[in-house]
Amino acid sequence: MLSLIVCTYNRDKFIYSSLQKIAKNGFPVSDYEILLINNNSTDDTERLCRQFDADYPQVQFRYFVETSQGLSFARNRGIAEANGDWLVFLDDDAMLCSDYLANLSVYLQKYPDAGAFGGKITPAFESGETPAWLCRWTYSWVSALDMGREVSLFKGNKYPIGANMGISRAVADKCGMFNTALGRSKKNLMGGEEKDIFNRIKAAGFPIYYFPKAAVEHSIPPHRTTADFIAKLGAGIGASERLRCKNIGTKALLKRYISEILKWGATITLWVFYILTLRPACGNMLVKFRWNVSANLFFDR
Repeated sequence: MLSLIVCTYNRDKFIYSSLQKIAKNGFPVSDYEILLINNNSTDDTERLCRQFDADYPQVQFRYFVETSQGLSFARNRGIAEANGDWLVFLDDDAMLCSDYLANLSVYLQKYPDAGAFGGKITPAFESGETPAWLCRWTYSWVSALDMGREVSLFKGNKYPIGANMGISRAVADKCGMFNTALGRSKKNLMGGEEKDIFNRIKAAGFPIYYFPKAAVEHSIPPHRTTADFIAKLGAGIGASERLRCKNIGTKALLKRYISEILKWGATITLWVFYILTLRPACGNMLVKFRWNVSANLFFDR
């Protein structure tokens, strides 16, 4: 069985449509369950979830309120409540393709050694306009992922993105849950919890696959494409990386410092390239993002 875990905080604009996309996948209802984890929403989320439950009584749907604030707490609650062999995490504003569940089922049968997976994530900009700074190096800033049309492995520093990812129950039991000191809480942009858990899974020797046809569209509101948001995103990543590495040890933090210095070299090279190719928005935003990552990585702000 697949356990689809949707964690939400004040996103009533999307939640019913997101759940409906799952229910309309045409997949046997006996083979999956939906767990909605409401992380203290103050909007209309609960009513819409109850409405979905009434509209789709055939679906195995369970609703929970997690009172400890933070995405990691909500995801861990989903893991604790899930009955499935696979834990599939979806953002509350991620819309499944019509054959997502069928494709995922085939993949998991074909690759039984998988410890975890990440699927394709296509950004759907609500404004209808692609930001001028978007390029292959900034694609992940809008929680987007495209590693091509073929199944492949996440290698090196690559790992799935939280809008569309999954972990085997057996692997979660062995490698542990999400680190509640990391991850977003309300409106802060801390991260690192996904990198942390996937690093543990890789270290334990479990393959992490990219499944291209387990695809979603991820809604991106206009404010997430602004320079201010990108600056805050960089600051959140820097702070979470500092905390994550400090928890591992001094050697890990020093290694991350060296990595950041090397990334500055790459950032400056790309800035020059984009200036010369008349795409200054791409280069300038890369510098802005890196500056905020570094400021919060090197200094406890």
